[in-house]
Amino acid sequence: MSKPPRIAIFGAGSVGCYLGGRLLAAGADVVMIGRDRLASLFRNQPLRVSDYRGVDSSLTLTDGQYTTDPAAVAGADLVLLTVKSAATEDAGQALAPHLAPGTAVISLQNGISNADRLKPLLPEPVVLSGMVPFNVLQHSPGHFHQGTEGDLMAAQHSAITPAMEDAFARAGLPLIQQSDMRSVLWSKLLLNLNNPINALSGLPLKAELSQRAYRLSLAMAQRETLALLRAAGIPTVKLAAVPMPLVPWVMALPDWLFRRLAQAMLSIDPLARSSMWEDLQAGRRTEVDWINGEVVQLARRLVRPAPVNECLVELIREAEAGTLRNLSGEDLLEKLNTASRQG
Repeated sequence: MSKPPRIAIFGAGSVGCYLGGRLLAAGADVVMIGRDRLASLFRNQPLRVSDYRGVDSSLTLTDGQYTTDPAAVAGADLVLLTVKSAATEDAGQALAPHLAPGTAVISLQNGISNADRLKPLLPEPVVLSGMVPFNVLQHSPGHFHQGTEGDLMAAQHSAITPAMEDAFARAGLPLIQQSDMRSVLWSKLLLNLNNPINALSGLPLKAELSQRAYRLSLAMAQRETLALLRAAGIPTVKLAAVPMPLVPWVMALPDWLFRRLAQAMLSIDPLARSSMWEDLQAGRRTEVDWINGEVVQLARRLVRPAPVNECLVELIREAEAGTLRNLSGEDLLEKLNTASRQG
C-alpha cells in the first residue's frame, strides 16, 4: 500500500484543530502547528471534536501531533493554512524555508485575496485558494464543534491527489475541487456578511437568524454586494438552498414564512456563533476587513458606494474598542438604513 499523505495544518486554532481532529480520528497522518496555549492544553487533556449531526471524538495527541514549531511542516504533502487573514504574510514567511517545491498549500481563510497574498512568499509550492463553509466554535478548552453544514472546497489542481481527497472523505469532510474559486469565495462571502451582524447581536446564530430585523440588515449588505459583483462581472455559485441572488429575498421574508421556507438555514446547532463573535469575546482583532472590507475595496475599485458594508465595518471597530455590544435588530437596521440614505 502507498504511504498516506502527510497533512500539516498551520495556524491550528478553532478551525485548524477541528479539521485536524476529524482527520486524525479517521487515521490520517496529521501535524498541527499553532500557539503555545493549545500545545500546553493538549499535553494534559485530549482534543475533542464534534458536530451538529452527532459526531463526537476525543483523541489523546501523541508527541509531535501538535507543536508550535513551523519547521514541523517540512515533509508535508499538503498544508492547510487556517491562520487569521491578518497573519497571512507572517504565515507565508514562516512556511517558506520548510516547504519543498510542488507542495500543495490550501488557504482555508476568510476573504478573497489570501492565496494571492501568499503566492509571492511561496513561489515554489502550489498555493491554492480554499473555503471552509461551516462554523466552528470552541465550546470549552480543547473542544471544537461544527455547528453548521457545508463541504470543504479548493481550487482544482493536480497537486491535490486522490489520496488526499480520500483522507478527507474518510474523515467525513469531503474536499470538493472547483474550477472557479473566485466565484466560490465571493459566494461564501455573501453568507459571511452575517458574521458582523451575529457578532453585534451577541446572540447565537439560530436566535439571531430567527429575528427579521437582523435578517433585513443582512439582506441590505447582501444586495449591496450582489450589485457590485454584477458590475464587476463576477458570477456567484449556489452554496445555499437557493441561488445566491435570491438569498436576500429569503432573508427579508416575515418570520413565519422564513421558518417555513428556510428550515435548512435554521437547522444549525442552537449554540453556534460566528467566529467574529468569538474574536470580540476574546478581545482579538476581527476579520471584518476581509469580509465586509473586501466589499468596500471592490466598491472603491469600481468607483461605487458601499455604505451598508462600510457602516458594518465601522460598527465592528466600535465593538473591538469595547464601546458597542449587543445591538438589537431594530437598532442595527436603523443604523444601516441611515448609512444607506447618507451614502
